[in-house]
Amino acid sequence: MTGRIPIESVSPVVDCGRTPAKAVVGEWMTISATVYREGHDALGCAVVWRSPAGLKQPFTRMTEVGSGTDRWAAQIRPDLMGRWSYCVEAWSDPYRTWRHAVVAKLDAGQGVEDLANDLADGAEVLVRAIRLVPKDDRPRVTEAVLALRDTGADLAHRVAPALALERLLWHHPVRDLVSRSSSQAVWVDRPRAAFGSWYEFFPRSESGHPAAEGRPEHGSFKTAAERLPAIADMGFDIVYLPPIHPIGVVNRKGANNALVAGPDDPGVPWAIGSAEGGHDAVHPQLGSLDDFDAFVARTRELGMEVALDLALQCAPDHPWVREHPEWFTQRADGSIAYAENPPKKYQDIYPLNFDRDPKGLRAEILRVVTHWIEHGVKVFRVDNPHTKPVNFWQWLIDQVHAAHPDVLFLAEAFTRPAMMKGLAKAGFTQSYTYFTWRTSKAELTEFGADLVASADFMRPNLWPNTPDILHASLQHGGPAMFAIRAVLAATMSPSWGCTPASSCSSTSPGRPAARSTSTRRSTSCGRETGLPRRRPGTPWRR
Repeated sequence: MTGRIPIESVSPVVDCGRTPAKAVVGEWMTISATVYREGHDALGCAVVWRSPAGLKQPFTRMTEVGSGTDRWAAQIRPDLMGRWSYCVEAWSDPYRTWRHAVVAKLDAGQGVEDLANDLADGAEVLVRAIRLVPKDDRPRVTEAVLALRDTGADLAHRVAPALALERLLWHHPVRDLVSRSSSQAVWVDRPRAAFGSWYEFFPRSESGHPAAEGRPEHGSFKTAAERLPAIADMGFDIVYLPPIHPIGVVNRKGANNALVAGPDDPGVPWAIGSAEGGHDAVHPQLGSLDDFDAFVARTRELGMEVALDLALQCAPDHPWVREHPEWFTQRADGSIAYAENPPKKYQDIYPLNFDRDPKGLRAEILRVVTHWIEHGVKVFRVDNPHTKPVNFWQWLIDQVHAAHPDVLFLAEAFTRPAMMKGLAKAGFTQSYTYFTWRTSKAELTEFGADLVASADFMRPNLWPNTPDILHASLQHGGPAMFAIRAVLAATMSPSWGCTPASSCSSTSPGRPAARSTSTRRSTSCGRETGLPRRRPGTPWRR
């Protein structure tokens, strides 16, 4: 409580106001608070809210949620992207106090002598109200003042004009003892942040032509674009592309995580960077940057948009390794440490160290993200964000949103609940969840309740499967189970996604391809199934 009238339990408030709540443009958002005062005088409450430009919005009066609950609420509807703010104001309402008393005395049969002071008090309140109401309504209020003071009229005619002002003075009240809550923030995204269906799509798996003599053909942005109308026809909103950058040659892994790659092994897309470029480059076999621009444009023509994977890790031959060795962890022998999750080793991945040159590394990552935004990317699926500092993500998202408030970030973090929710509070637009491993009615009920409890700051995006996650229920349930899980994902959350068979990372039928990040490695992913083989029911350990 911060003023004369107590204002408590304001909602939505995330972590005592340290991070904004979330909403989207056009969404009705409920603001509520517990407000009460001593005695029997009437009080009023309102939401005072401001746009990202600091402009005060229309006065939004709150109503009590159930008589006697002292819980007040109102709905606001932001119409611009960006950081909004609001507070709750409460006040003593002398007109409503006066009106309640007069009506009660009239109902009790009291006469003009009994109400003499009430009539005078009412006139004084209405004199104050004249300057608060719109100009067109001021004559009504003036007439009510004159009627209250007209000793020649009967009691009913003296009070009737003043009692009739109830609706007008609800919207334009006389306010005493005004008290305010602390200001709270709400980040407002574009509507796509709240709902959408995602289709994971590997362009290199879409050659558009059958393999010649059993040899795989690498797809490109041009051939992959031929698949886009079919994706649009299925009703998907977002075409998510795993990393499209050059793939490392040094320590390249082969099929099924083999330590030595064969001459035709394409490598792992998440092992980013080679002599051909890094995070701001396009894999040559996929085409040029102009080809990527054309792919993005075609996607938009079909009513969809591209989401690009943002995987902040490097192959050993990434240009950053040569130009900025200070961005990596160096071992005692002077070598750069590759990714490990003991006893697992990922020799083709060098994790970034965000503590050695945070200023330089942050500036470069912001440059990369801005580069892709300038090429039409407005959605980023962030790989393994829980392996990077949370305050880095808060900084990066704030920096991007300052110039591009329409950019969305999906956190791909299957990890501990505190970290998942912490990333959402840091600014991630959407979050992966434990949906994949929740299969029984009891598990799904508990899971759904937890999503509702976190709804002010965490938007779930449910995925039945990914290239490296295949639950036992899908392994053994057949096509029907895939349909069931897709329906559950699409109805339990406004946002959901899937990895279909044609979007696996293999380049030809029967040709396995491995995927690695700093903390995980998939097994095989053949075109026949589009899904990896893995131990039933076991989530990937992070």
